[in-house]
Amino acid sequence: MEMNQDKVPLVFSNASTDSHFDQILSLQQQNHYSSVPAGQQQDNGFVFASHTQALLKKMAAVVPQVIALSGDRVVGYNLAMTSDMKNELPSLIPMFEEFEKWKYNGKPLMDYQFVIGGQVCVDKEFRGQGLISRLYQQTRDSVPGNYQLCVTEISVRNLTSLKAHQRMGFEIIGTYYDGIENWNLVVWDWHRAQEL
Repeated sequence: MEMNQDKVPLVFSNASTDSHFDQILSLQQQNHYSSVPAGQQQDNGFVFASHTQALLKKMAAVVPQVIALSGDRVVGYNLAMTSDMKNELPSLIPMFEEFEKWKYNGKPLMDYQFVIGGQVCVDKEFRGQGLISRLYQQTRDSVPGNYQLCVTEISVRNLTSLKAHQRMGFEIIGTYYDGIENWNLVVWDWHRAQEL
């Protein structure tokens, strides 16, 4: 448990109720690149994909969708997917296709067991408290132990997000263009993280 600025304990949990999923979607919409003014995106970060409650529930049935709660309020989330969910969100298909092209430590990425970081987001009021790291750590601790890596993509222009990910150990393994945006593919090696 962590304390926020109002001294309400922050609790990390797995999204399980309609309220949790609805609040994830609300926080997602507030921080979606279409909602954040272009002049604020570099400093505040932003998210790209848009989910539905049905899709979040489907994802949650496979791997935990971790949330940070301040009381009953969702103030951060880390969505996760597995590689067999490639066709669930059309905007992410290019990312899944890139996974088949890249290597990590000289080995094809697809030879690893990995979780896909589907999206991470923290409410504006709760930033600067290390919540991204805590959300990812909770995800790592919540998924089955056979997963070796967490892999995700970050927009090249989203430097705020890239720096936050690199601080916790994510490394860039490649960059690609999906026809709309340039993306960094990043990997967090869970076995290496546990050794540190």
